[in-house]
Amino acid sequence: MPKVVLIDYGSGNLRSAEKALARAAADKGQEVIVSADPEIVAAADRLVLPGVGAFAACMGLLHGKDGLVPAMTEAVQKRGVPFMGICVGMQLLGDRGLEFGVTPGLGWIAGDVRKIEPKSHALKVPHMGWNALSLPQPHPITRSLPDGGHMYFTHSFVLDAKDEADVIAFSDHGDRFVAAVARDNVAGMQFHPEKSQANGIRLLGDFLEWRP
Repeated sequence: MPKVVLIDYGSGNLRSAEKALARAAADKGQEVIVSADPEIVAAADRLVLPGVGAFAACMGLLHGKDGLVPAMTEAVQKRGVPFMGICVGMQLLGDRGLEFGVTPGLGWIAGDVRKIEPKSHALKVPHMGWNALSLPQPHPITRSLPDGGHMYFTHSFVLDAKDEADVIAFSDHGDRFVAAVARDNVAGMQFHPEKSQANGIRLLGDFLEWRP
C-alpha cells in the first residue's frame, strides 16, 4: 500500500492534518503515517510537511531531527516523490526567511519569505480567515478548485516566488501574495487545506493522485 508520510518534526497541527489526509486517502488505497523517522521519510511514496510559527524556529526544528533533512532530500530531490508543504511548511521551501534576521530555507522554490504588508491599516496582521484564490494557470493539484474558491489562512509571512511560473494560486490581503506554488514534484500551500472544508479535501485528494 502506498505510504503518505506526514512529517512530525515538532511543528504544525498534526491532528487535523492527519485526519484530513486520511479522509482524502480513504478511497485511494493509500496509508497515512505520521513520522520523523529518516528511514520512513526516505522511503515514503508522498510527503507532507506542515508548519506553524516562525520560519527560523521551524527550520531549527527540522534540522534538529537527526537525518531528517537528508532523508527528505533523498525522497524529493533524488527519487522525485510528490511533496506538499503547508503554511510555514510551504515557506521553508524558499531560499531565505526574513523573520528575526535571515535564515536559509530548503531552496527548493526560489524566493524569499517576507512579512505581509497590507496597503490598508484596517487590515490586520496576522491574516486570519477565509480568502479567495485566483488561479493563474492550471495545475493537477488545483484542478478541482473553482477560480475564486475560498481557503482558510492564518499567517503573517508569505513566500515571494522569484519565478511566476512557479505560482499556481494567488490571494489578496490588501497586498496580492502567493497562495500556492508548484515546481516539478514540489508544491506548497500558504493556506490550510485541512481547515478549508470541502475545497481543502478536494485539493488533498488531487495531491494524492498527482503524478508529476
